[in-house]
Amino acid sequence: MSISLEDLELLLDVAELGSFSQAAARRGWSQPQASQRVALLEKRLGAPLFSRHRRGAEPTAACQAFLPAARAALDALAEGRNRLAGAEGLPRLRMACLPSLAGVIFGPLLHRLAEAPMEIRCDTDHSPQILQLLLAGELDIGFVLHRPAIPGLEQDVLCDSPIVAVAEAAHPLAAAERPLSLGRLAGYPLAPQNWGEGAEELVRRLRGQCASARPIHLLQPAAAARDLALWHGYVAFVPRLAVRQELEKGVLRELALAEPELGRWRVMMAWRGGKRRDAAKTMALDAARALARDWR
Repeated sequence: MSISLEDLELLLDVAELGSFSQAAARRGWSQPQASQRVALLEKRLGAPLFSRHRRGAEPTAACQAFLPAARAALDALAEGRNRLAGAEGLPRLRMACLPSLAGVIFGPLLHRLAEAPMEIRCDTDHSPQILQLLLAGELDIGFVLHRPAIPGLEQDVLCDSPIVAVAEAAHPLAAAERPLSLGRLAGYPLAPQNWGEGAEELVRRLRGQCASARPIHLLQPAAAARDLALWHGYVAFVPRLAVRQELEKGVLRELALAEPELGRWRVMMAWRGGKRRDAAKTMALDAARALARDWR
């Protein structure tokens, strides 16, 4: 049984538009031609795909079950075409990281690879989704928070960054000469990033120190907490790595705390292993390791 890609595209159009005539017009066909092709597709699949009525066409349960596979087939074709286009020129490398890592990793890493013979596509997502995309072969390199070892993936620890309290350089607490208690910090607006394990506990402790019922919001990504500290007088709790550049430039100050360590943010680099050497991926992995050495 063979199904043409044009029929899959038509199927998606009818399902989206709810009309054979509108789907036919989109493809430059006649309405009878579109109806005939859908009828043949239903015969090949052995199930009715649409309920026809005077107002149009409504996808059946069988159609709804088939639509994800149809979309996946067309997406795979588009990806294959893109890869062929890349193969004619430069190799293409696909990377993803957490939103909170985008400013820390993508800009500096692409700068290091500016003259490298490759094209890089960057995206953001959460760690579990990035790992799934790596396993599915839809990503080449992912930057995630620490996860247990996963069969089929190789991982390097790039950084183990402590969670720190920061404030703008002109903030009253920035000039404190002695370590600060959480109670002292709780007198100011607070912006903790939701970095993971330990963040909720910090909010609970801070709330217990507040004299008033001021709300404390957990923020994502780290840039949101950073910006509140930079421009609005907040004390932010973020991984030191996420504000590394601002600390180096002196626009933010790390506040010394009379507290044990608040937590850590372990950043990992993950990729699929294999016997075949991928020169572009190897170059990018080495560049990321070199970048991480600057963080330590």
